[in-house]
Amino acid sequence: MFISIGEIIEIRAHGVEIDQDSLKVDLVDGRSVSVPLAWYPRLVHGTHEQRINWRLIGAGEGLHWPDLDEDISIENLLAGKPSGESQHSFKKWLADMQKTSKTG
Repeated sequence: MFISIGEIIEIRAHGVEIDQDSLKVDLVDGRSVSVPLAWYPRLVHGTHEQRINWRLIGAGEGLHWPDLDEDISIENLLAGKPSGESQHSFKKWLADMQKTSKTG
């Protein structure tokens, strides 16, 4: 199957909802995609306030949580790719977050 460059559709987000179990992203084309929150351990370990403090990046091609230092691309979300962060990196981040919460 041949797809011309003119047929490529840019997928962009415009809204996010997070509950205890899932991350739901609303797309500008009217679709919504929902994935397990467990795919993104930093979101799982974030507080409600940290989770709702997100912004669009790349004109909606990605999502960023500044308090959690988490970035998620819409392309990877739609492809079903969970966080690619290593366990070592995540454990270091979690330890740093726990230190910050005790001193802050």
